[in-house]
Amino acid sequence: MHDLVDERNIVSHSVFAERIRALQAAMSSHKVDACVVLSADPHLSEYLPEHWQGRQWLSGFDGSAGTLVLTAEFAGLWTDSRYWEQADHDLAGTGIQTMRAGAPDVPGPADWLAAALPRDARVSIDGQVLAIQAHRQWQATLAAKGVKLVCDLDLLDAVWQQRPGLPQGTVYEHLPPFSCRTRSENLAAVRAEMAGRNADWHWISSLDDIAWLFNLRGDDVSYNPVFLAHALVGKDSARIFVAPGKIDESLCARLLQEGIHVEAYDAAAGALACLAERETLLFDPARCTVGVLAAAAFVGKVEALNPSQLFKSRKNAAEADHVRRTMEQDGAALCEFFAWFEAAQGSARITELTIDEKITEARSRRPHFVTPSFGTIAAYNANGAMPHYHATEASHAVIEGDGLLLIDSGGQYLGGTTDITRVVPVGQVSVAQKRDYTAVLKGMIALSLAVFPRGTMSPLLDTIARMPIWQTGADYGHGTGHGVGYFMNVHEGPQSIAYRATINPNMAMQPGMITSNEPGLYRPGLWGIRIENLVLAVPAVETEFGEFLKFETLTLCPIDTRCIELGLLAEAERAWLNDYHAQVRNRLLPLVDGKAKAWLLERTTEI
Repeated sequence: MHDLVDERNIVSHSVFAERIRALQAAMSSHKVDACVVLSADPHLSEYLPEHWQGRQWLSGFDGSAGTLVLTAEFAGLWTDSRYWEQADHDLAGTGIQTMRAGAPDVPGPADWLAAALPRDARVSIDGQVLAIQAHRQWQATLAAKGVKLVCDLDLLDAVWQQRPGLPQGTVYEHLPPFSCRTRSENLAAVRAEMAGRNADWHWISSLDDIAWLFNLRGDDVSYNPVFLAHALVGKDSARIFVAPGKIDESLCARLLQEGIHVEAYDAAAGALACLAERETLLFDPARCTVGVLAAAAFVGKVEALNPSQLFKSRKNAAEADHVRRTMEQDGAALCEFFAWFEAAQGSARITELTIDEKITEARSRRPHFVTPSFGTIAAYNANGAMPHYHATEASHAVIEGDGLLLIDSGGQYLGGTTDITRVVPVGQVSVAQKRDYTAVLKGMIALSLAVFPRGTMSPLLDTIARMPIWQTGADYGHGTGHGVGYFMNVHEGPQSIAYRATINPNMAMQPGMITSNEPGLYRPGLWGIRIENLVLAVPAVETEFGEFLKFETLTLCPIDTRCIELGLLAEAERAWLNDYHAQVRNRLLPLVDGKAKAWLLERTTEI
């Protein structure tokens, strides 16, 4: 690691401590005993526009998940196991404690506050960014101890000087041939669900649902091709609330011809307030905030998962075919990258930042590439033990010596979204590293080979991938699989292959769902291993016992066999890997030449 790490922290400590003190002073002036700063915006996005990155601005911790809790005497940041090491590093010297969410001895932030605060204390959370579902949980926990929840304050505004404004990116259409469903088809499907629930209106705040429903895309949120908007869908018309100028006049006119009205972003609350008491509004309590929906105080309400969540998760045949072609292009780009990487070792200075630059350059040369689908994770040796590590100019490793390099990356293409993790050797690989790598590979292969009844709750599939890792006495803190969008968010629901997830009926695995398959194993201070492919749920067999599904592997890139302890692989596992490499070789050969072709042939040699 570079010495610049410590220099950056010394400079930053006082800045973040000063910001914390300023917020604590604002709490005092508003007679608030505690303030909770969420990692959220009014659309409950995973990646936040700068305007809502208050938790990062206050603490310096830039992980994608975390909750900052302040009292007059305490500052703590709750984050899950993916970020424990990063949080320890980022928060060192700021006075903010790392609270290891999920650890058995660490209560959740609501429980901690309920226990720490006196009766009649006041806790402030900005209701504009607090999900209705989460609000109920906070309310119940705090009220049980006589603590009041206040949701009509944005204390950040009182202390955040020069707070960034809202993004002003342009909204554009996702067009055929890559757009495989029309707006009218999408709206008809949603309206049928509304009718089934006797709803006159449907409110949508989640950006991926809005982008999918109207076949529109944007660039307001890093890595996800979405734009800031709310939407109100009626029985025969719809309204999109978006900042003026983001949708040009010609597109507005086309939308209007289809009964879709474009209105100002800040007109959303007024539209909700105008709904009649006799009417009924369908909304998703996990995807709408209590502050935004407060305007709909008098209308009747029906709560359910946004219908579009299920519709967009089930890719149709045309979308699946575009994804297959996209995976070929993405795989060809990776062949170019890895051929360069192996040739450059020992002759050029390569850092984790170089990896990010080169892999993005390779993808950018491929047809229909738009942007990366998330920030590339290039993590060498000990950095790989942090599942969501992110190299920066001030803190990164040089790729030299012996060890393992973990690369988790992806691309947004007009014909699909990719997400892949590979681990490759640098110099010599130890026996212990090979054993860990092989355990992870066995888990990934096990899930790849799974056959299961249609409608199986996706979290239940997690144990299939974990079993070979559990058998070594190891485990990993993150889930094994998340849904992936179609030129959309790289993380989407409703399916989730994670046994710790709270299961609900919407998590059933269905044909057409694209999910990641990414078991891992992390040894803090040493190395991290994760191998990830995207898989498509497809029909397997139908018998007197019902319909069964299996996974088609979509990702096309060699898995480095130099890290495998071959004696630990069963014959069926060897056969799967050889078959996979044969498919990778056959489908990518027409798209590569020169050094990339030679690399592909070498790395897909049968074992």
